[in-house]
Amino acid sequence: MDALIVYPDNKEQLAALKAVMKAMKISFEQKAEIYPDYVIKGVKESLQESKDGKLTPYTGIRDMLNLA
Repeated sequence: MDALIVYPDNKEQLAALKAVMKAMKISFEQKAEIYPDYVIKGVKESLQESKDGKLTPYTGIRDMLNLA
């Protein structure tokens, strides 16, 4: 069966959705974050490195692997 991902705009919508699904005996799981903490941490670190000017331009896979 297909799965649905819903994005309620507020707590009232979330509560109403949960009530309807419980009443219809539809199983569901609730997750607070879409991405794991390590992903969010990595993105924040990368953004900070970018602001600090610590970027290395991509010149090719050989350079990245020091095979040049």
